[in-house]
Amino acid sequence: MSSTPNPSNLEQGLKPRHITMLSIAGVIGAGLFVGSGHAIAEAGPAVLLAYAAAGTLVVLVMRMLAEMAVASPDTGSFSTYADRAIGHWAGFTIGWLYWWFWVLVIPLEANAAATILHAWFPNIAIWVFTLVITLVLTATNLFSVKNYGEFEFWFALIKVLAIIGFVVLGIAAVFGLLPTSQVSGVSHLWDTHGFLPNGMGAVLAAMLTTMFSFMGTEIVTIAAAESKNPGQQITKATNSVIWRICLFYLVSIFLVVALVPWNDSRLADVGSYQTVLDLMGIPNAKLIVDLVVLVAVTSCLNSALYTASRMLFSLGKRGDAPAVSQRTSKAGTPYWAVLLSTAAAFAAVFANYVAPAAVFDFLLASSGAIALLVYLVIAVSQLRMRRKREAEGQAIDFRMWLFPGLTWAVIVFIVAVLTIMLFQEGHRMEIIATGLLSILVVAAGLIVSSRRKASKAGKVVLN
Repeated sequence: MSSTPNPSNLEQGLKPRHITMLSIAGVIGAGLFVGSGHAIAEAGPAVLLAYAAAGTLVVLVMRMLAEMAVASPDTGSFSTYADRAIGHWAGFTIGWLYWWFWVLVIPLEANAAATILHAWFPNIAIWVFTLVITLVLTATNLFSVKNYGEFEFWFALIKVLAIIGFVVLGIAAVFGLLPTSQVSGVSHLWDTHGFLPNGMGAVLAAMLTTMFSFMGTEIVTIAAAESKNPGQQITKATNSVIWRICLFYLVSIFLVVALVPWNDSRLADVGSYQTVLDLMGIPNAKLIVDLVVLVAVTSCLNSALYTASRMLFSLGKRGDAPAVSQRTSKAGTPYWAVLLSTAAAFAAVFANYVAPAAVFDFLLASSGAIALLVYLVIAVSQLRMRRKREAEGQAIDFRMWLFPGLTWAVIVFIVAVLTIMLFQEGHRMEIIATGLLSILVVAAGLIVSSRRKASKAGKVVLN
């Protein structure tokens, strides 16, 4: 691609180090630092089984997605593949649902970052911080994809160093090598009502909570389309996903449940990492965790804005979003897609202030099961595309393991989890809201598809 792309092309401005760091730290969100405490309180030490199960699902889904992405890199990623493998309605639906998910993430993460900053500077209102943070990141995303890559590189590096530092301190505490620590050993894995204190039902509930903290792993397949040698970058990122999940989630959560009793109220109240650091005697533990969480939520906001805009751009290229969304600047940035995604995020914030609480709660719940729907669509698309490519005798450079058995196992597992969610009081609203939203989007997709066919038929008649 030329250095000055034409108005319909994106710039290949992401460097290998950007993609590498994005793939390493894309899975680390604020949910790991703060939300993990709630999962631990729910399932006890057996929360490790929940993280292992959710992590295994993500590894398998990423392998399937990578098989398709290596063969055909595309900024629309799984939405484009669903369009080709399942049908236009599927690509349309999952593309818009995914866009909706990240649009809702933008104000939520901005508000989380603003809350931390407001605690430091109480004279400045939270909404001011929210507005400034969102506008600054929107501006950086408007200029060039390099800006997104550079911001994300440094955000990711800080998150990775924070996790590694925590793991090193945690291991030292376990072996009694940390003089300031009040805790040591691993006895808390079983000494408080056993390893499985609340039964397997609690582990399943915790898995549903932890599963959504992994959302974002797939962004690397979207971002790689804006880099040179995207297939190579996707392969590298996918091959590293196993050790990333093991180190960042399993090892760090293992250290938390080994050093602190699972029923310690501080885990859910102040967060798992801050609780452990306090007990280790690390000075300014709250400030350290607040700084890391601030970086994590800002990183997530940056990625949400980037991902939403690229999905909208891809939908526009396929004729499934307003035509203006596919316009790019001379720098190869889809500026209208960025602006429209930010505008939708601000509309969500406005709805939060003016609409009844139940309305905004419904909007939030409507994004609840989207992660699982995305995973399901990826699995079904890979199943169909693999069979089609094998039938046509095409070479497959990057393969899903044990095809088709593992692919079918993932499909059955996701359908089972969605069914269980429907019968669980705490998750039923997510399924109903997501289902209603999906029906509306499918209906819109069918209308768009029929109009497109009618338009093409009209052109044929005229010709």
